Amino acid sequence: MNGAEPMRVLVTGGSGLVGKAIEHVVKQEGGCLKGEQWTFLYSKEANLVDLQQTRAVFEKYRPTHVIHLAAKVGGLYLHMKDNLHFLRDNLRINDNVLQTSHEMGVTKVVSCLSSCIFPDKTTYPIDESMIHNGPPHDSNFGYSHAKRMIDIQNRGYFAQHGRHYTAVIPTNVYGPYDNFNFENGHVLSALMHKTYAAKKEGTPLQVWGSGTPRRQFIYSLDVARLFLWVLREYDEIDPIILSVGEEEELTIKDAVEMIADALDFKGQIVFDTSKSDGQMKKTASNAKLRRYLPDFTFTPLSEGIKKTCDWFVHNYDIART
Repeated sequence: MNGAEPMRVLVTGGSGLVGKAIEHVVKQEGGCLKGEQWTFLYSKEANLVDLQQTRAVFEKYRPTHVIHLAAKVGGLYLHMKDNLHFLRDNLRINDNVLQTSHEMGVTKVVSCLSSCIFPDKTTYPIDESMIHNGPPHDSNFGYSHAKRMIDIQNRGYFAQHGRHYTAVIPTNVYGPYDNFNFENGHVLSALMHKTYAAKKEGTPLQVWGSGTPRRQFIYSLDVARLFLWVLREYDEIDPIILSVGEEEELTIKDAVEMIADALDFKGQIVFDTSKSDGQMKKTASNAKLRRYLPDFTFTPLSEGIKKTCDWFVHNYDIART
């Protein structure tokens, strides 16, 4: 893309984990090219479930490009209780953003899917071609089906209107500005908060589950850098998985030890095996990403965990807990 063309980028869900990381890369790491304007939309400025508010915000900023991160999300138990609500709200948000983008002539939209949308019963590693191969996990079927529909809709806008609307699928993202809530935070950030609290109170660290499930974790700033590449360079409509390699997959127990290290927690670590482990693994292939970017360097997990823990400790009063 020619850097001289004015590019007005609207990022929905701008206050979330990935939105904040993109803002950091754009504003602090020189990720903003000459002639580009970036707007980070917070939920309080517009409720994207509402079509009128969505249109008004697009009229206001007139984006040429959209990074669509906004979604209605909650913890595991909230999803299980409220699947219909998550289905309907996310279907509305996505349709409002994509259709308004189309009607206003937005050149490119990059939406964010989630690795939890893949079929529950599957073979490993999972790749981009397998999204629709079977039902998602029953716990969050509403959210998952709404997210899958973005891919279907993207194909439709391309087939009927030649629009370059695509999507990325990050694996487990962690980093500054995450949700560190014990109950419904992401796994690493919730563990960071628990470890911080256990250290402060001089109590053992209670980890839910056996610690044996394996996950691929990707640092939010790496995701942000890859988002910019997708926005500018990636021309496929089919989604692309943003993940560290399969060989980087590690157990929750390994991650807990890295967190204990980063926070200098010397107490006892107890795995509460009466609590569910969830899926034992969700191994995703990053072969497609590697074909495009063979030399991309991911932040090592221990380094990313240290940076996130330091951020959490220094920003405890503003962190989402």
